[in-house]
Amino acid sequence: MSKPILYAIADTPTHPDFSALYQRLGYDARRIISQRKAIGELKKQPPAVVVGEFVNAFHTYYQATNISNLDVLLQSLAKYAPDARVIVMADPRDRELAARLASIHPALTLVNRSCSEAVMEEALAGPGRTDAG
Repeated sequence: MSKPILYAIADTPTHPDFSALYQRLGYDARRIISQRKAIGELKKQPPAVVVGEFVNAFHTYYQATNISNLDVLLQSLAKYAPDARVIVMADPRDRELAARLASIHPALTLVNRSCSEAVMEEALAGPGRTDAG
């Protein structure tokens, strides 16, 4: 039996490294450094779980249509991996805005960007929600 695939999408240099946790929990963890590459991989090998960072799109060209860097990926998940769970790490000041991503992908868990390994493990174990750590 193959391991479930987990995408850790590292859009920023401060993306936490939970690779040891992912491995311990039995995931085939893949660190992906861009949304475009993640969508390409999604079409080839859909993940069971996606862990990404929320980056507010307020100061970008896309602000009129997108909430964040994750919008297009979440929309692609609906087509290629509709059952995938999503864990979004967001700064406390962005949590309210990040919670709106649940309207795109309901199986979403929202955690603080600086969460501990224990909080991430809890998020990986539980169903989608917007209140973890």
